[in-house]
Amino acid sequence: MTEKILTTKKQGMAMLLLTILLYVAAVAVLILSVNFGMFFPMVLSIVVLCLGWLVLPGLKVLRPQEALVLTLFGKYVGTIRGEGFYWVNPFCTAVNPAAKTKLNQSSDVDSGSSKGLNALLGGNAAAAAAASAETSGKRVSLKIMTLNNARQKINDCLGNPVEIGIAVTWRVVDTAKAVFEVDNYKEFLSLQCDSALRNIVRLYPYDVAPGIDTTGDGMADEGSLRGSSEVVAARIRDEIQSKVTEAGLEILEARITYLAYASEIAAVMLQRQQASAIIDARKMIVEGAVGTVEMALNRLNEGGMVELDEERKAAMVSNLLVVLCGTHDAQPIVNTGTLY
Repeated sequence: MTEKILTTKKQGMAMLLLTILLYVAAVAVLILSVNFGMFFPMVLSIVVLCLGWLVLPGLKVLRPQEALVLTLFGKYVGTIRGEGFYWVNPFCTAVNPAAKTKLNQSSDVDSGSSKGLNALLGGNAAAAAAASAETSGKRVSLKIMTLNNARQKINDCLGNPVEIGIAVTWRVVDTAKAVFEVDNYKEFLSLQCDSALRNIVRLYPYDVAPGIDTTGDGMADEGSLRGSSEVVAARIRDEIQSKVTEAGLEILEARITYLAYASEIAAVMLQRQQASAIIDARKMIVEGAVGTVEMALNRLNEGGMVELDEERKAAMVSNLLVVLCGTHDAQPIVNTGTLY
């Protein structure tokens, strides 16, 4: 299905003024016909008064970044885009199967622009009012919108359940495909976002893990959901775009809005992270203490200030390591004797 843009239909104001003049003329002719007893003009004016409203359903008002997909007896005839006051074939109907779909996102705004027209033309415009009201809800928004799907619980590549949520910025670029290629393009987009999110998250660990290939090149890397959020979001966007192109949609951006371990393992994983942090800190402390002790022994030997045998060196190393690696302040003990 290829979108066909109708560009020669901005004649709404002219048709409205012509209809009003036609009604005024029909009323005048009816009055004169009754006064002078003219049968044919009287019948013609009555017909015009009864059927003149048929022109009104063809009047369409569009705001910026809106479109109407029109069909005539089931056949797609074209799309009108952009702001303006249009007039089209009154028997054309607007189609938008997603008009009443409300997702957790910015959506189309309904319009009540037909009310002023109904008040102007009175009771004869009742059917036109219904058609116009229906059309106002059939507009396809061309604005940039944001879909914020519900958080999902997904297992990462290590099997750990994580909760993740994304916000997807999108817009309609081909109204014909959006309306006719899929049943409901908003629901279609939402489902594809869920599917793409699961496909990509399963490739990454929550945190950096050894021996994990997240790029598919056969080599281990340091990719993770927490540390490579920009890369993950870009892959999610590309995955969604590959699925919704056939629906005439463009995905502008995808962002991770929420990321955490699932509640059932969150406490355990927190303890694991704390333990890992403690081990790393202890490792750094020990490495620094050993270097300090080594430097102290070398300085003592170089200066020749003290001659230490192996036993005294071992005692000194032990004492220094206790002082440097201990979690509490050292309590010094002065020894006035000797080791022997």
